[in-house]
Amino acid sequence: MSRIAYVNGRYLAQRDASVNIEDRGYQFGDGIYEVVNLVDGAFLDEDLHLRRLERSLGEIRLTMPMPLHALRVVIREVARRNRVLTGLVYMQVNRGVARRDHAFPRRPVPPSLVVTARHSPPYPSTIEGWNIAAITHPDLRWARRDIKSVNLLPNVLARQAAREAGAGEAILFDPATRLVTEGAATSFWLVDAEGAIRIPPLGEIILPGCTRAALLAEMAEAGIAVDERPVSVEELETAREAFLTSAGSFVKPVLSIDGRPVADGRPGPVTRRLFDLFTRHALGGPRNSVRQAA
Repeated sequence: MSRIAYVNGRYLAQRDASVNIEDRGYQFGDGIYEVVNLVDGAFLDEDLHLRRLERSLGEIRLTMPMPLHALRVVIREVARRNRVLTGLVYMQVNRGVARRDHAFPRRPVPPSLVVTARHSPPYPSTIEGWNIAAITHPDLRWARRDIKSVNLLPNVLARQAAREAGAGEAILFDPATRLVTEGAATSFWLVDAEGAIRIPPLGEIILPGCTRAALLAEMAEAGIAVDERPVSVEELETAREAFLTSAGSFVKPVLSIDGRPVADGRPGPVTRRLFDLFTRHALGGPRNSVRQAA
């Protein structure tokens, strides 16, 4: 079956879909994207993702391409047409088509909207085998990393460096302060040498992860303390545990960093508990969404 995309008001086979060569997303990276996970036919943390989309658009002074309720209809229709019950729905909003000029178009143009969906493996049934190796890598991104911009070249180069090192993720750090920010496409957490669960605090240099927010809410309800304060590269060497969160990673243990095992090189008890906690959220708890029709 051909994959179907929504492109500026039309549902098209992806092989036939296209955007104008003067679309500002193509020429300038002048756009925002968002990804929502479908787990067994339900959108996971949909409200968190759509609120982040609205916030990112507002930060670059770009209007929503349609009312929020209409966008919810579109993402469901794209999932339905692609028969995706477990997978990822991708949305991208660009500033639209205009003569090439760095400043915003003098006359407002309609924003561009593309929505696609693809299948992904089922939610992991166990933490065993659900892990990753990581490397550290200088964070070379722009200063407003809290905006989910389509400008991802530094992330691409970091992920490629990880792949060439035989790892699955790059843990980014500020070269000046040697403080960890996040993964190239994930939020980074660790259990430090004293046993405290740590995560770098939010700000303009860190994307507010939706899975991070959902897990923090579950932890608060379960009475699990977390310390949102800076993490140094040096602290990675003495960490008891490390793990990542994202729409595609859920809660994923990091077993080695720069070729060195994290503690004994196995998922630790804290990560196991948080994996189980998030699994209940993803598979059994409220997910801010009605179930997708089959």
